[in-house]
Amino acid sequence: MESIMREMSNNSLQNEETRVTVEMTAEEKARFEAFQKSEAKRAAEEKARADREMYKQMVDEEIENSIPVLFSVSAQIKRSKQQVLDNFRTILDLKGNIFKTSRDNQKSHTFTNSDGNKRITLGVYVTDGYRDTVEDGIAIVKEYIESLAKDEKTKSLVSMVLRLLSRDTKGTLKASRIVQLRKVAEETGDNRFLEGVRIIEESYQPEVSKQFIRAEEKDCNGMWRIIPLGMTEC
Repeated sequence: MESIMREMSNNSLQNEETRVTVEMTAEEKARFEAFQKSEAKRAAEEKARADREMYKQMVDEEIENSIPVLFSVSAQIKRSKQQVLDNFRTILDLKGNIFKTSRDNQKSHTFTNSDGNKRITLGVYVTDGYRDTVEDGIAIVKEYIESLAKDEKTKSLVSMVLRLLSRDTKGTLKASRIVQLRKVAEETGDNRFLEGVRIIEESYQPEVSKQFIRAEEKDCNGMWRIIPLGMTEC
């Protein structure tokens, strides 16, 4: 019976104009309809698998084509960035000699043209960092605040100090908060508190993460517009 059903289905697909009349019992008709549904489901699943495979192949092919292009763009950006930095190195040295400033103490330098409509900023990104001795300073500060009487006034102070000693998501103390902590310590006048803060300050060891170049030009409305230098900005 199943072979007959399959042959009938194939005949139907091969020649839609051919009409074959077959007498079937109700049971045979039900089985034939179930067979047609099964075949349709199987065909749909095969098409879906084929589509997924085609999609995977297209992705693989496009990645292989795109990566070399992006490598080329990245290399060009790197070369251009280094060229600009090299070109301004002499200017930075001259600036230091003329204005008696140190390049090492300045995190960024902005240069504007005489017309005032173009400017370039060269600089470095700096992240907060500390030597391991910072933990000793923190311990001394916490030792001090734990020794305080627990009235409403000192509770407020304790809460403030702990907030200033809280770390960011990377586990690092914020240098700006240590400046505030220094002011709080000076207000209390406690030598032990001040000693802890001083150890924290002396442990500060900022790290240069990377150099950056920012180029800007004024538009027709006189507003500064950043010139996109990365693919995400274009």
